[in-house]
Amino acid sequence: MVRLHVIALAALAASAAACSSDPKPEPLVAPAATGAPSGNARAAPPPPRQDTASPTSGSVHIDDKILKACGSIPTAHFAFDSSSVQADAAAALDALAKCFVSGPLAGRSMRLIGHTDPRGEVEYNLALGQRRAGNVGDYLVKRGMEKGHVATSSRGEFDATGTDEEGWARDRKVDVLLAE
Repeated sequence: MVRLHVIALAALAASAAACSSDPKPEPLVAPAATGAPSGNARAAPPPPRQDTASPTSGSVHIDDKILKACGSIPTAHFAFDSSSVQADAAAALDALAKCFVSGPLAGRSMRLIGHTDPRGEVEYNLALGQRRAGNVGDYLVKRGMEKGHVATSSRGEFDATGTDEEGWARDRKVDVLLAE
């Protein structure tokens, strides 16, 4: 009887796998900035970007409530199509961590929300926004913040408003909010 159940389960699993119509996903690329709708077709890779090392490529935006409590904190940056925090971000994130570990906001929690520009697939942008928020959160935890006091999420491209390089750079960000 048990053998019959095992055989039935194996047959069911094999038929489900054989009937799957989902092909392996192709690598995701950002659609070319032609203004033409991308539909379901995959766009050719965009030409090499010139702004990958620019400080306006993306940034960490700190809520006014946090700035009021912690004082002036420099801006942290990350590169285009990247979740890696740039080297110039260390001072900003160190000051932010210090404020939440031993400063005026000690013991408080924060929310980190990752954003992307509108180019690329929705799923890719949601994942990229999450990686951006996660990398900022990981950095802050390494600087003494309690992991339970750092919540991360992604809005991906849903709040994006840019229509050109400058606007897209503003869309690529991580918002740091005081958790209420």
